[in-house]
Amino acid sequence: MSVRSRLRAAIDAGEVVFAPLALDALTARIAQQAGFNAVYVSGGALGYAHAVSEALLTLDELIDTTRHVVARSDVAVTADAGVGFGDAVHMTRTIREIEAIGAAAVEIEDQVAPKRVSHHRGIEHLVAPQEMAAKVEHAVRARDDSEFLVIARTGAVRNESFDDAVRRANLYREAGADMLMLMPATEAQWTQAPKRIEGPLATISSLDTRRAEAWRDLGWSLVVDPFTAHAIVVDALRTLYERFMTEGETGTDRQRIQSIYRTFASLAGLEPLYAIEDETTERAP
Repeated sequence: MSVRSRLRAAIDAGEVVFAPLALDALTARIAQQAGFNAVYVSGGALGYAHAVSEALLTLDELIDTTRHVVARSDVAVTADAGVGFGDAVHMTRTIREIEAIGAAAVEIEDQVAPKRVSHHRGIEHLVAPQEMAAKVEHAVRARDDSEFLVIARTGAVRNESFDDAVRRANLYREAGADMLMLMPATEAQWTQAPKRIEGPLATISSLDTRRAEAWRDLGWSLVVDPFTAHAIVVDALRTLYERFMTEGETGTDRQRIQSIYRTFASLAGLEPLYAIEDETTERAP
């Protein structure tokens, strides 16, 4: 069964799928080794990684990152395509490109195109519901594989109201979206959303917000976490580098670092490459 089929089957069976951030193939393989069945290529995180805004990313940059993750892992990859890099015409190409590299799902949202940098500050400008519904419809038409999931996200909870978010989500479902993504603001909204929205629900949240059974009991299907891993890595690097520059040393356990480094080849899956070299090249004495 393909990763796309496994993802859809898990959602159809009422399971909760957790997808942590993976901006490179090594991270995706670490997540897979830990037991995750899915990862998330976040537009926001990718923008920060390039020290720009998600709003300034190009389709090629998203495709390049997603391609590496898909090629070297066996998990379902959801690519955050933001506003689809334009109108319904641009959305059509975006879907075809992301599907072609083997991603299991794509997330698209109802902000204006081009997306604005201020969404990082919580200032989002939403398109009219019908305009987004049309983009969803064309996104679904553009795919070749019905197992490739189209996730339609709405930012209406924060920028309009929860009732508007529910109406938008149901409209996007009617347009063909396989999943609906929103971020409720209150506990009551988390409970009400699965009862008022037709179709499987996805959200963005920390992995530590609830346990798997709590998400399942609430009726949510996909939980993506684009920030926990990023925040931990950034904090660790900043601490490490600042300590070296102020104290002349990093304070790390060198033996532990060397031990971890020696696991990289295995994590990256280099054993088959070693085997090919052993068969085809002359080995040193």
